Amino acid sequence: MSTASLRAAIRDVIDFPKPGIVFKDITPVLADAQLFREAISLLCNTAGGVKIDKVAGIDARGFIFAAAVADRLGAGFVPIRKKGKLPWKTRQTSYALEYGESIVELHEDAVAPGESVLLVDDLLATGGTAAASVQLLAELGANIVAVSVLIELGFLAGRARLVPHPVHAVITY
Repeated sequence: MSTASLRAAIRDVIDFPKPGIVFKDITPVLADAQLFREAISLLCNTAGGVKIDKVAGIDARGFIFAAAVADRLGAGFVPIRKKGKLPWKTRQTSYALEYGESIVELHEDAVAPGESVLLVDDLLATGGTAAASVQLLAELGANIVAVSVLIELGFLAGRARLVPHPVHAVITY
């Protein structure tokens, strides 16, 4: 199995969710047990052998990958959600994304100061969501080991917004 197999399974959906956007559909990867297992293994490898205390996943498709990575690494899972979806005390930040604006939230007790956190998402585009998530984790005192994604749209230069944190992408377009 290789990244070429993963890349071949990801389909482009033109003009979704709005005209001019080419959506990277990961559902074929999720539906294939071998491909999904390989994607999780490659994302786990981005931890670089560092002990991870928590894996944070970004709403919503990032949850799929982050929860599986957390399980494999023996770490806790932390959801970073859209505004109004978490039931307890939260911190929030707003950000611009490639086709609008949004707010993400994190429970105030999700990460203890000094805990090593791997931030996982399915896709890195302009970096707005990831940068907002990094900001929230940093506010709680997290040691952000890396930002790891299945897909990076390199031409949108999202990783530049995440400096100084390492960014790992399984597949780059």
